[in-house]
Amino acid sequence: MRRTAWNVCLSSLILFFGVASAWPQSSGSSPEQRIVVRAGNLLDVKTGKTLTDQAIVIEGGKIVSVGRASSAPQEVAVINLPNATVLPGLIDAHTHLTFKPQFGYETLAISVPREALIGAHNARVTLEAGITTVRNVGARGYADVALRDAINAGDVPGPRMLVSGPALSITGGHCDNDFLPYEYHATSDGVADGVEEVQHRTREIIKYGADLIKVCATGGVLSRGDDPNASQYTLEEMKAIVADAHRLGRKVAAHAHGAQGVIWASEAGVDSVEHGHLMNDAAIATLKKNGTYLVPTLYLVDWQREHAAQANLPDYAKQKMEMVSEVGKAAAKKAFEAGVKIGMGTDAAVYPHGLNAHELAVYVSLGMTPLAAIQTATINDADLLGWADKVGTIEPGKWADLIAVDGDPLRDITTLQHVKFVMKGGEVVKNEYGK
Repeated sequence: MRRTAWNVCLSSLILFFGVASAWPQSSGSSPEQRIVVRAGNLLDVKTGKTLTDQAIVIEGGKIVSVGRASSAPQEVAVINLPNATVLPGLIDAHTHLTFKPQFGYETLAISVPREALIGAHNARVTLEAGITTVRNVGARGYADVALRDAINAGDVPGPRMLVSGPALSITGGHCDNDFLPYEYHATSDGVADGVEEVQHRTREIIKYGADLIKVCATGGVLSRGDDPNASQYTLEEMKAIVADAHRLGRKVAAHAHGAQGVIWASEAGVDSVEHGHLMNDAAIATLKKNGTYLVPTLYLVDWQREHAAQANLPDYAKQKMEMVSEVGKAAAKKAFEAGVKIGMGTDAAVYPHGLNAHELAVYVSLGMTPLAAIQTATINDADLLGWADKVGTIEPGKWADLIAVDGDPLRDITTLQHVKFVMKGGEVVKNEYGK
């Protein structure tokens, strides 16, 4: 039955979107040909310097050289961006492309194949917003694995994806199915309890295609009947998860709000803690000590406040959202000031996809410089994903993932909310500047 469902899903993906060659391109470029992007301004995200009159030479989807426009090769396809600022494609380390803002019991009516199709739509929206790489942390039925593979095959447009498949959860935890009553005996794909079970489930999730492991270390906001402050997996269980994941070449992301869960996740060796909205000073110090990344997901607080009616959260979720909203930004600000490593992540799906860059403006409002904020979504996230040799900067040998905006994002970080040019792997997917 599951195999039949996936066959229907993948056939629908191909019929609905067509192959990549049928997707209209703004410039007619293809990743195989040699291309020169002439940038009036190019932001070096490592140094913060803006270089003028630069040429980025691209071949085979990768950057060959970067230098003065006068030294660029002749008789090649040229993309002129004389009045724009070019920078690396942005990275979002916490997305849920196969979900959309639907909460509570209505989610029970959405099938896994439907979620894969939702993901195909959201992938395109996200890419066109300038997010050329994402880490998808949690999806039902391996829908994100199917979406990643469809994007890689060129069946649908979307960002590069690293995916977790189902999130690991204790029985009745934040990432378990908590809406159906007892007689259904319903549990989510990633439920496992005890050291032996979490080891088995970690290996199974990797078997079915996950690039990383997502673990729910505390209660959550949008789940029913749990407490975001309460730790769920024990330290021993999380150590077992991390040990198996790392041995098998996978990183681990831990959903954690409360202080104890943050501390245990960091001590267990996870690579990143997601949210951390209810951290205390001890939890922040633990992240700093262990070099654990924090992915703070803060814009969701602002969006939920500004669009309360549109969000339509159930009452239990409204109460918990108010609880984390009161202290979440203050905790993140303390982490920034303590020097905790920060990766940009949005939790897109809690609010509409495509608004990812709004997250960076929140970081700046809490005292981060615009350059430091941009670095969270470029060099920091590239390091967190283990892709520092592939993405995050505009340098020879890396994938030609570029975006361009009007103005100077070092002066106004909100310019990144209005990306006008997107290139992924040498292929132009959006160009509002013309040829």
